[in-house]
Formats: sequence, structure tokens, C-alpha cells
Amino acid sequence: MAVPKRKMSRANTRSRRAQWKATPVALSTCPQCGAAKQSHAACPSCGVYKDRHYSAAERTEHQA
Repeated sequence: MAVPKRKMSRANTRSRRAQWKATPVALSTCPQCGAAKQSHAACPSCGVYKDRHYSAAERTEHQA
């Protein structure tokens, strides 16, 4: 494994790490209720995905 000969400066390290960016989650609208939902996942408000209802996917106010 390659080992660096000299210590990399803080400025060089931080400028290299500045390129690490998080991409925002792509949202689409639910065809059933029209709420915003993540692609290829069940809708959090109505629980429907590909014309099937998943009750475990519905978001409730008081989940234990």
C-alpha cells in the first residue's frame, strides 16, 4: 500500500474534501394522493406503491 512521504497541509486536505457534496433526494408526486414521495418507495402519507397498499409505510403522529 502506498504511504505519503510528506504530511498533506490542512488547506490541501480541506480543498480536496470540499468536493464531497451530498445530493438532494429526488422527490416525485404520489399518483394516489398527490403528496411528495421518494422514488421507488411507498408513499409516507397514504402508503401506496405500485397500486398496492402498505400500512407499515404510513406515517403516524405517535409512533412508538
